[in-house]
Amino acid sequence: MNRKRVVALVTATLCVAGGLALSQEVATGATPGSKALTKLDTSAGNRRAPIPGLYDWSKAGFRGGQDLPGPSAVNPDAKCQITAAQLASTYKVKPDDNVDDTNGIQQAIDKLHKDCSPSGSYTKLSLITFPAGTLNVTHEIHVDANYLILRGAGTDKTKFVYAPDKNTQYDVLTPDGDQWDQKNMNYEDGSGGWLWPGRGLFRVQSRKVDPSYASEYKSAPANRKDIFEGTINVHWKAGAKLRAKPGDKGFSARQGDKVVYLDNSAKMTNMKVGGFINIRAANSMKFYQSMNAVPTTWPLQNLHMRQQWFTISAVDTKNHTVTVDKPLEYDVPVDSTSDGSAPIDGSVYASKASPIVDPIVGVGFEDFSYTQVAPPGVTEAQAKDNYGNLAPSLAMQGIVFKWAANSWVTGIHAMMTGSHPIVTEEAKNLQIVNNELDGSWNKGKGGNGYFRGSRVWDSLYAGNTTRDLRHFTFQWSASGNVAIGNDIDSDFNIHGGYERNNLFELNTNNVSYAHRSGNCTAHCGDEGNDPPDDSTWFPIYWSTGQKAVKWSGSSGPRNVFFDNTMTKQVTDGAAYTPYYPDHSKIYQFGWDGKAFHHLDVGGKPIVDWAHNEQNDYTKGHGVDDTMTDKGPSLFLKSVAK
Repeated sequence: MNRKRVVALVTATLCVAGGLALSQEVATGATPGSKALTKLDTSAGNRRAPIPGLYDWSKAGFRGGQDLPGPSAVNPDAKCQITAAQLASTYKVKPDDNVDDTNGIQQAIDKLHKDCSPSGSYTKLSLITFPAGTLNVTHEIHVDANYLILRGAGTDKTKFVYAPDKNTQYDVLTPDGDQWDQKNMNYEDGSGGWLWPGRGLFRVQSRKVDPSYASEYKSAPANRKDIFEGTINVHWKAGAKLRAKPGDKGFSARQGDKVVYLDNSAKMTNMKVGGFINIRAANSMKFYQSMNAVPTTWPLQNLHMRQQWFTISAVDTKNHTVTVDKPLEYDVPVDSTSDGSAPIDGSVYASKASPIVDPIVGVGFEDFSYTQVAPPGVTEAQAKDNYGNLAPSLAMQGIVFKWAANSWVTGIHAMMTGSHPIVTEEAKNLQIVNNELDGSWNKGKGGNGYFRGSRVWDSLYAGNTTRDLRHFTFQWSASGNVAIGNDIDSDFNIHGGYERNNLFELNTNNVSYAHRSGNCTAHCGDEGNDPPDDSTWFPIYWSTGQKAVKWSGSSGPRNVFFDNTMTKQVTDGAAYTPYYPDHSKIYQFGWDGKAFHHLDVGGKPIVDWAHNEQNDYTKGHGVDDTMTDKGPSLFLKSVAK
């Protein structure tokens, strides 16, 4: 991938709602010369045994460390393979004809969902092969067929161009016009927030609607129906309340336990051995205090900051318990007051054990590129190093994984997406490898333009190159993930929400002075307001408790950095200087060797990472660097660079 950047603007004529032809500029090209490690052997046989004193990352990625499917894993049945020629003849999906291909692609996916997914498996995958050329998309493509590969002819050959139509664009913005309004983009009982993290080009998620919302879904207009899709999985419908475990007043389970005690009246119909379940621990005042999040000017929130997906290994309907496949990484109070805390905002909030009723599994994206058309009057040059939202109503993602597992993205080139090129929201055992993610039209308020791993667990991000994005994030309770061999020009952002036990190693990130929230022309967010934040992002971002309360809460324990090559241009025009340069030390952030430790200066917890990025937090101040390793990787036995 050592290529010079080639950027051209080509004109694509796209069909949008009402048959109106709209000519827009679309970005094409390739990322700069990259140091991403695209030839890593991440197979199970090359993974190190767990290192004493560290987390066990050996099961990160597709199916707990198995190889991605090869040719022999494709279902040989012709009805489960849709070729480029069949796409054209049967589904009218034809490249380079400037006709909307969305419905034809959706029909092809739906056909395989009906005919092949029920009998499919990880060794019997359906396949859609897209043709070389440009395919035009105007609304979100729902990939809810299990065991399905969507494969192009190559990143330089198959190109999806996304021009969201009037029913896809966000039609309600916040009063200041900064971002789409989740609270007010509603229909009857449905909240716009149910769409989080937002619409995309491809969405790997169930479309099943909880029966209680069936009538509302039926009557909802076209631009509101997707609010209700996937509600079969949401915790307020599928989740079970908890009870205290014997001999432990107030707690259903403790860190290290595998058995979770459910309320004696809890419905357990959807809890099945081998299925997925999210154990969601309610916030409490004592939990906020443990993160040094109080006092704060931001309101504390009733929500489940501590979460994790597990596989169910046993269900006891008589005793109302569920057993998960590995130890819990946090205590689980019965509710927000059962640990002795005063209620938050005057109400009691329950912890939940939430089975994933309809997870989407075994979906792979391979060998194509995608982009979103430029907002009117906006150019790629204007978007570079601009950490605002240039088109808030068009803040669409590239690929969304929600309530999804054991899936992958490889050989993809994303160019100028509306917001995040790849994003997760409750996903497990993904493998995101050897992709190029290049630019976004929106990188401002509301959290746009990230390479975003949110509520993602046990996943592998390897050999990716990113340019001109806001952050590479693990956030919102993300845990057990490995980021290895990536080359980025933004920060590795432990964004907040008690993410923990994630590994960053063998990565390259060179962060310019221009990479800062103050570089913004419109819809900037708090840090970009007048006067803008005068700090600049460093290669690592750590979320402090008192500040991070406003969006989630502090970073959690034991996020590990090892043998990365990181540099920062501290001032405009300055040379790039090394950051955490020792390549043998294992830096464990938020850790004192035994327990969580908020970063501090002289024993006083810092309230903001900004202007505190260069302090020394070792020697008992929140970064444990007492361990070293002589191996080439904490994750792999050998590394081919």
